[in-house]
Amino acid sequence: MARPPRILVSNDDGYFSEGLRALVEAVTPLGEVWVVAPDREQSATSHAISLHRPLRIQEIRERWYAVDGTPADSAYLAINHILKDDRPQLMVSGINHGPNLADDVMYSGTVAAAMEGALLGVPAIAFSLVSRAPFDFGPAARFARALVASALSRPLPKRMLLNVNIPGGVEPDGYAITRLGRHTYGYAVSEKVDPRGRKYYWIGGNEYEHEDIPGSDCNAVHRDNRASVTPLHLDLTDARQMTDLGGWALEGFQRFRPDGG
Repeated sequence: MARPPRILVSNDDGYFSEGLRALVEAVTPLGEVWVVAPDREQSATSHAISLHRPLRIQEIRERWYAVDGTPADSAYLAINHILKDDRPQLMVSGINHGPNLADDVMYSGTVAAAMEGALLGVPAIAFSLVSRAPFDFGPAARFARALVASALSRPLPKRMLLNVNIPGGVEPDGYAITRLGRHTYGYAVSEKVDPRGRKYYWIGGNEYEHEDIPGSDCNAVHRDNRASVTPLHLDLTDARQMTDLGGWALEGFQRFRPDGG
């Protein structure tokens, strides 16, 4: 009998989070599940890794570990240490307690954990629930199980990275393959003064507005009540800007083609 596929689970809300437990329960029937996740809340830490301090791993129970680092640290240690001799076939991250739509992916620890997996050659999927507390992870967990089952049934590119957002509150009306949208949070800064007269600041946390972009993840979730599945790639090069920059002339410097010619 073939051995069940090995599935790595991580997140940015911590190993104890309700969303992670829902994701673990959803994918457990599909393979051998290992959890390696931060030991505390790590939302919006993006792809930070800890290079200037030691990291500690605590075994919570069999195949379940907490890391005193970032989501990317957790993925790195899982793949390069805990599971180095038998790497996972798939990594899943989430289910995040809130959306990771559009520009959110640049800040998201949930997406960063999956991205670290993809960078290390493990296909990865990040799941987020577009909702506020109290959270109902049931519909998102059911969609995650269906998507993971489909992913495990086929050969996957080693650097595959999918960002998935599921509407909260009700069952989604299907799903759509989408592109990243765009939205703004207002970017307000709140200035305060502590008891010793020193200023301090709170940033972020404002309501956001998304642009109406056809085919975007924001439209799929907010307008159509559909789960969005957005394939991401790790090459951030803007090919159009490369062409535009070719028209710049820098006095005193010769420009060469990208191939060195």
